[in-house]
Amino acid sequence: MHPMLNVAVKAARAAGKIINRAELDLDQVKIGVKGPNDFVTETDQAAESAIIDVLKQAFPDHAILAEESGASGKSDYEWVIDPIDGTANFIHGYPHYAISIALRVNGHVQQAVVYNPATNDLFTASKGEGAFLNNRRIRVSKRSKPNEFLVGFAFPSGQNEGSLGVKRKMLALTESTAGIRKSGSAVLDLAYVACGRLDGYMCFGLKPWDLATGVLLVSEAGGLITDPQGNDTFMSTGDAVAGNPKALQYLLSFK
Repeated sequence: MHPMLNVAVKAARAAGKIINRAELDLDQVKIGVKGPNDFVTETDQAAESAIIDVLKQAFPDHAILAEESGASGKSDYEWVIDPIDGTANFIHGYPHYAISIALRVNGHVQQAVVYNPATNDLFTASKGEGAFLNNRRIRVSKRSKPNEFLVGFAFPSGQNEGSLGVKRKMLALTESTAGIRKSGSAVLDLAYVACGRLDGYMCFGLKPWDLATGVLLVSEAGGLITDPQGNDTFMSTGDAVAGNPKALQYLLSFK
């Protein structure tokens, strides 16, 4: 394992211990609201602090971009952190959420960790070295027929829910594929594309910390990720389509 990836895994596991302890007594977790159906808890903040502490001990000169505490430092090396992607799931005791840590070097993701502490699933990837789930190599699915595709779908509550175009895409995909899954965790959805649990994925209006790890996991597992027009603006727009090559081609046909 790459030394920087190893540190990121250490940071994710440190955060995971905090999250698992909090999950044992969710009624005591203090919850705040950042926007419509957009929650933050003291556990998010404690987990993020633990991640940053581990990273800063190893790499004091690296920059940080974190969901809760924002950006700090200036460096060609930038860690992009989401301490709990799927906070709404977490506060309901629904075990589908994940810690996401990515390292960008000159703007390009080189290392990625996605860790679900509730299931102990650890997804990792290093640029050019493949993608792994619990240290076993993973690949995107080989399904090629639309009626076999299981597709993840995401858009932030309160932002695009009123978009008739988005709703039409969801309805069309529901009718033409094996089904749609809106799980509440973008980073896990992309990790699931990488390991073949999902064949494709569409999202709208997400943030860099929602996408950074998935970009590398999907590409290192043999998949593709673009914006809905087939271009590469997804990190700036937050609109992305991912999947195995056949699924991506099919999803891009929905304009």
